[in-house]
Amino acid sequence: MAIDTLKLKNVSAEDQKMIRDIEVMIGPEPTTMGFAKNLFWGRFRNDLVAPYPMVDKTESEKCDALVAELEEYLKNEHPSIEIDRDEEIPEWAIRRLFDMGVMGMTVPVEYGGLGLGISSYNRVLEKIGSYCGSTSVMVSAHQSIGCKAIMLFGSEEQKKRFLPGVAREYLSAFCLSEPQVGSDAAGQETRCKLSEDGSHYILNGEKKWSTSGALSGMYTVMAKQMVVDPKTGKEKEKVTALICTPDMPGIEIFESNRSKAGIRGTWQARLRFTDVKIPLENLLHKEGRGLHVALTCLNFGRCTLSAGITGAAKRAADQATKWVQTRYQFQRPLADFELVQQRIARMYSNIYAMDAVLYMMTGMLDRGDEDIMVETAMTKVFCSQIGWEVIDDALEIMGGEGYMTENELERLWRDNRIHRIVEGSNEVMQPFIFGYGGKQLAEQMISIREALSWDTDESFGSNVSRMLGNAFRPTVMKRAIPLAMELFMGYRPSAPRVKVNHPSLAPHAKRIEKLVQGQAHWFKMASKWYREEIVVRQVVQARLGDTASFLFAMSTMLTRMDRTLTDGSIGAAEDRAYFEHAFDLLEHRINVLFTELKDNPDKSMAAAAKAGRDRSDSLPNNDFYIHESSPSAAGTGKTVRTDLVKQFPAMKQGFIKDAIAQTPGKAQNTVATGATVAGDGAPNVTSADDLSLSTPDVDPAS
Repeated sequence: MAIDTLKLKNVSAEDQKMIRDIEVMIGPEPTTMGFAKNLFWGRFRNDLVAPYPMVDKTESEKCDALVAELEEYLKNEHPSIEIDRDEEIPEWAIRRLFDMGVMGMTVPVEYGGLGLGISSYNRVLEKIGSYCGSTSVMVSAHQSIGCKAIMLFGSEEQKKRFLPGVAREYLSAFCLSEPQVGSDAAGQETRCKLSEDGSHYILNGEKKWSTSGALSGMYTVMAKQMVVDPKTGKEKEKVTALICTPDMPGIEIFESNRSKAGIRGTWQARLRFTDVKIPLENLLHKEGRGLHVALTCLNFGRCTLSAGITGAAKRAADQATKWVQTRYQFQRPLADFELVQQRIARMYSNIYAMDAVLYMMTGMLDRGDEDIMVETAMTKVFCSQIGWEVIDDALEIMGGEGYMTENELERLWRDNRIHRIVEGSNEVMQPFIFGYGGKQLAEQMISIREALSWDTDESFGSNVSRMLGNAFRPTVMKRAIPLAMELFMGYRPSAPRVKVNHPSLAPHAKRIEKLVQGQAHWFKMASKWYREEIVVRQVVQARLGDTASFLFAMSTMLTRMDRTLTDGSIGAAEDRAYFEHAFDLLEHRINVLFTELKDNPDKSMAAAAKAGRDRSDSLPNNDFYIHESSPSAAGTGKTVRTDLVKQFPAMKQGFIKDAIAQTPGKAQNTVATGATVAGDGAPNVTSADDLSLSTPDVDPAS
């Protein structure tokens, strides 16, 4: 049911347009509802989470060998400290990852990759994340989004052209974000159109935050295009996905990177496209289906982001616990004190939950579950938030020494703060989980209300006719009567049944049953209390989005522990301790959030926010940094002192030279520094500083 069919009287035109744009961006509902959406209906799909997914023995052994080789390298050779200090990943280190097969893990074997599944891929990303956040993000951006679209949607010819290169030779980049486009992925300002003779596309626009964009041999680029709607025959603006290469004339890398608080070794580029001619054969999937391509790729990126922070959390917990076990105060180890023990218990229990969520999600992707967009959002929000809490706990109990650079914990802390912001900020994902997870239930509730309630915009006769007509329709009343009993008479539908094999987990299953029942009930009650206003009550949405995410986590933990106990796995006793505490922690958080739906400080929050905004308006813009493309204040803010911050060249000479040499078709291309990349891929440098970093490249292997 689309928003256009509903009467949302108290929702502003601006908010209705936002909802309409989101509906377009997400696309049509899948044919079946996934696990998360069923939670909002008070249902528990045992078949979607049990038994807990496992990787087959052959692939597991292959992945074990790769992880062992990788850890040996990461532990003894990879320059994690230098990467953070110098703000770049050396070319030799990237080449080493290519040589090991890490950069082509998920590329099918027939195109030069290792052909590993998503769970194995995330195991590798987790291991990298435990040593170096920058490298984890670079690998993830390359394989999860940079070239993933070609693996999923590319033609056979496109796969043959590009996949061997991205698997073994050069990096790839994803170009979705723009100066004015962050979470609003559908608001693309970059445009493409067919040439008059229909022989190619012409691309114009600008992209921002493209990880490895200045180092890559190919880009997946999203652009708006006027496309004929087959249903209406009229032209409509939609997003199209195109494959570009850095040798195409008109592509300008005018900013290769900016200095950052964390993941300092990654490079995020800004690219400008000016009348770039894109061959027809570089169209990805279909015209107008670019958002589907982008959002599908982001499902994978949200998992690998979660894997990286899970690895970092494990490393942080192990480091901090070792510290407090061996650091003495008052003639005993710090770990003897109960407040320290509270953090140790919380760290390892939260890690158990993160692990269960992550590998349930990758298992769903491996088996090709259709409706998983809410689950990937939940995974991202849960792991980025809980992982940050683990690392922050670790820093706290390690004390002042944890804040020191040489002990490496503070780098984990800085590197992993970004994950609550990127791949869809958590403040965007929480309402998305609420809105998309409960969308079908909310639409049914609205349709029942519109069928049976009085509409002041209609005449007396129209109201009576509509209400009486629907009152005698069995399909309407079958849904309306139980809903009315729940909303107005305190009746609750029965709780779902959660199945487990191990008898000791039966009480835990009952606890989940009660919480799932509560999730559906409180969603309906919030919808009743706020009516159309629920659309803009994001704090309420976030509470119910979080309760659903925590329920997903508890469900994955339950089926994982069930499998562990049933199989008699080694380490079951240790895992059981973490499971029990994590279960208690999440149940407590859910109950607190349910309570906050009625007892909360939201009213005073709104007044305080208004006061803060009024204060901001009274302060001069030129004392503060203002977004470059602000529609109300661009150009009025404080000047950024780039002379005091490390600057980066437009291209990194050796790597981009090889990348261009490997990509199909070579032409001349101008970059912002004044360097030109000739047809053979060799840069012609007009200034000695054009293509060199402010700190020289050092190859430890030489």
